[in-house]
Amino acid sequence: MSSGLTKEEINRKLLHVLAVLVPAGIFYGPGYFESDRVWAFLVVLFLMVFAYLIEFARMKYDSFGNWFSGLFGTMMRKEEASQLTGATYLMIGAVLCSLFSAYSDPAAACAFLGMTLFVIGDAAAALVGKGLGRVKVGGKTLEGSLGCFLACLLLGLFLFPVIPGFIEVWGGELIFSQVVLLALTVSLLELFPIKLFGWVVNDNVYIPAVTSIVAFFIR
Repeated sequence: MSSGLTKEEINRKLLHVLAVLVPAGIFYGPGYFESDRVWAFLVVLFLMVFAYLIEFARMKYDSFGNWFSGLFGTMMRKEEASQLTGATYLMIGAVLCSLFSAYSDPAAACAFLGMTLFVIGDAAAALVGKGLGRVKVGGKTLEGSLGCFLACLLLGLFLFPVIPGFIEVWGGELIFSQVVLLALTVSLLELFPIKLFGWVVNDNVYIPAVTSIVAFFIR
């Protein structure tokens, strides 16, 4: 087993998986509270701003930063000591997905599907890649990408078809070719990060939104 898989990384990704509550809230929240989907966007936007303020405080004020590190330091990567954490980048991605979901109910189903596939697929990629990865592709591993693809495939084939209310809003059967295309979208974007002007864009920001849009056009 690769020495890259640590207890801290496992804990980090287990916490990351809890983020599925966000796309679930985007999908189910407006119906539960009998509100417009724009309110889901506003709630997620508020959470993103709150996360940013936490980041600002921990980097500017030593006392708060020490308290924050005491709680979450073991789950943070070294580079996150002086930059935004993955969780905050993911909230930015959630804002994009929630904005897209306000377009229509089917768009909300696509945002639910796209963001959930990314959250679980990204966790699978990290755990498999660091635990079993041997074939390097840039800073990632082929094994991690395959783990991501398989996780997305299983979710799309076996979980989402039985999630209450999803298929009805999706607008028909979630077929095998659609699931394969979405799993490929997540795993390939995770494997090959996008660079702009030499700067690697954090994949938490764009993969959920891109996957959601792809889902919308293939449904």
